[in-house]
Amino acid sequence: MKLIAQSENIENFSSNNYIYVDKTEYLYNLINNYERVFFSRPRRFGKSLTLNSIRTLFEKGVDPYFKGTWIYDKWNQDRYPVLHFSFLKYPTTNVKEFNHSICQTLRDFASCLNISSYTDDAKFTNLIRNIFSAMPYEMKIVVLIDEYDCQLSANINNPKLYEEFRLLLRDLYAVLKGEKHIKFLAVTGVTRLKDVSIFSVGSDIKDLSYHHAYSKMIGFTRDEIKKYYFDYLKIGVSCVENKSLETVTNDDVELFIDKIAENYNGYCFDEFCENKVFSTYSVNNFLQDIVQKRKVVFGDYWYDVGGIPSILKNYMESHDIDLKKFLSSEIEVNYDDFMNPTSLLDINENVLMYQTGYLTLKSEINRPFRIKLGTANKEVSSALSSLLCEKFFNSDAVSAYFDAGEVLKKGSADDIISHLNSVLASIPYDKYPIENEPILRALILMYLTGLKLDVRAEQENSKGRSDILVNFDTRRVILELKFSETGRDVDSLLKDAVAQIQSREYGVENLGDRELIQIACVFDASKDKRKITLFSVVDR
Repeated sequence: MKLIAQSENIENFSSNNYIYVDKTEYLYNLINNYERVFFSRPRRFGKSLTLNSIRTLFEKGVDPYFKGTWIYDKWNQDRYPVLHFSFLKYPTTNVKEFNHSICQTLRDFASCLNISSYTDDAKFTNLIRNIFSAMPYEMKIVVLIDEYDCQLSANINNPKLYEEFRLLLRDLYAVLKGEKHIKFLAVTGVTRLKDVSIFSVGSDIKDLSYHHAYSKMIGFTRDEIKKYYFDYLKIGVSCVENKSLETVTNDDVELFIDKIAENYNGYCFDEFCENKVFSTYSVNNFLQDIVQKRKVVFGDYWYDVGGIPSILKNYMESHDIDLKKFLSSEIEVNYDDFMNPTSLLDINENVLMYQTGYLTLKSEINRPFRIKLGTANKEVSSALSSLLCEKFFNSDAVSAYFDAGEVLKKGSADDIISHLNSVLASIPYDKYPIENEPILRALILMYLTGLKLDVRAEQENSKGRSDILVNFDTRRVILELKFSETGRDVDSLLKDAVAQIQSREYGVENLGDRELIQIACVFDASKDKRKITLFSVVDR
């Protein structure tokens, strides 16, 4: 059985018998149809492997690294030197050191090509010009720039340093624009910003971030997972169903992929909102864990590897987050805000969350209509809730509340309501007042989702929708919430909540042999209360 790769270097795949999900048809079309391209994707999605594959094709050709792939007998490009900038390796807090690092990359590149007749310079933009001028007239090279926005995202809270790096990057692309020695140029990053001139009027770089034809180039499709990881999927089914590998059927595998999809699928980078992909990092680590541990656990791999991206963490330290925008499964943003963000310093928060992978497309991109965004899957929903919890709840207080799962799973109604009141009390009321029932529901949902519980908001059955439903193996908890602004109508609101649960039979759908506990509760928002003051367990 082939191994799951832990490398971003395509040359290691054949020598180590790694699984390579064949994306070479996309690379072939990309290189043959365009001369200069840009594409953005969240971290840990395979941007670096994509650029490394392009580098290997141009520098070394297809043999032996691409043997057995689509491109193997079709690649007919000459070999070209590759100038590869990986901005993740360059300093993020010192402009002079950043400039020095790029200069050293350029000098090393020139040395490898035996180009020595150029005039050295301490400024990298001048050095690039000088090296290009010293190249033979007919010489062509390939330029690859990985994570171009690394220095910008690291300085989102430092406007002065951000501006210094922005000007350097603007100058870099000004030098590269139209350069006759460049055969092919590819740039990747997490964000796409107008203020570095890549996407400004007159730019010769084609932005393919949302291009339908390349929307599956980075990320795994369902068919790819089944084709390349079939042995791993069979082991997963064997663990879950306690079956021998020989008795695992194709239908079993399809159902198992359905479960994987709930957790790791749903990312959309397609202008028509048709094609969706799985997180490559999450799928690889999930399947690898199955083989190593012989146990199926849907972990938060994408989030756990790096926690909150520094770009988002820094943004949240200096910007307010509007909770009301996260009250529904779909968030709407203006077309121009989505397609033409100017700077990280003033980017729309929802666009930033899309570009960093916390939200994904839920509608097609069509001027001038608003664009819908939402969470992609359980893993990212849990990560987003954890992210927002750090913003809305007192972190010191919430750290003591991580037994919520046990409280809801085994505790009484008194225990559950007491626990939720403690959590709600940790919210700085002056900054984030609980003004209505939707905000109350969103905060509770955010907290429970952030703890990776199986929680649903407005779960629908044939008679209505419950506010909050939490599933465990042996119990299901229903919370029907009512909100009182003054506290004068709490008794009548409680009666309404009880009657609603009874008449609409919240939580009885697909209950199985679980215990069902239905709790009607009223939040009193008056200044001397600000908590759930009344609740009642509904008898079935």
